[in-house]
Amino acid sequence: MAGATACGSGGGGDGRREELSSASMGELAALAAAEPAAVEADELAAATPSPSTSAERQKFAKTRFVANAGLAAGATYQWIVKPYRAGKFKKGAKGRTFALIKAGLAGAFAYNRLKAAADNAKGDPLLSKAMGPLTAGIESLKGLSSKLRKGDAGDADIDSFSNVIGGVKDAGKSAGAEVTDKVPSVSQLGG
Repeated sequence: MAGATACGSGGGGDGRREELSSASMGELAALAAAEPAAVEADELAAATPSPSTSAERQKFAKTRFVANAGLAAGATYQWIVKPYRAGKFKKGAKGRTFALIKAGLAGAFAYNRLKAAADNAKGDPLLSKAMGPLTAGIESLKGLSSKLRKGDAGDADIDSFSNVIGGVKDAGKSAGAEVTDKVPSVSQLGG
């Protein structure tokens, strides 16, 4: 049987040696190999916070809902409703092309954030119940960004954006998650 010798650091300093069998060496090698994986798993778990209680999960769901719905509302008002009312989408209007491009991006962005807000609402029972009737309205906005970009959007299209945003705000308010407009930057719209 082959063995290895390791120096012990016993209290007497008398040079005692401990014999390690090849089986013990194999166990030590396995532990040494497993330790980095365990450390990596611990670091990953620490870097990925997860709420431990149902109340915390619901609070995070409301917070995310408010953030996403606020961004959708801000983008809709700033780059769709406001320029439309100012006549920026009419043929011959100064800056029409740029306004239409921004409106198209804002429409896609708002649709994306509204979908995310609807998903966030599923984490809170009261918010989920309030948002339930609005999912069809959110889905109806899917194709409007291309109509906006082409300049084909009319009063009914702009009103549908406004109505859905208003419904989401009302649903949030009824569930204790007040939504306020947060205007995203132009770079956020395209990113």
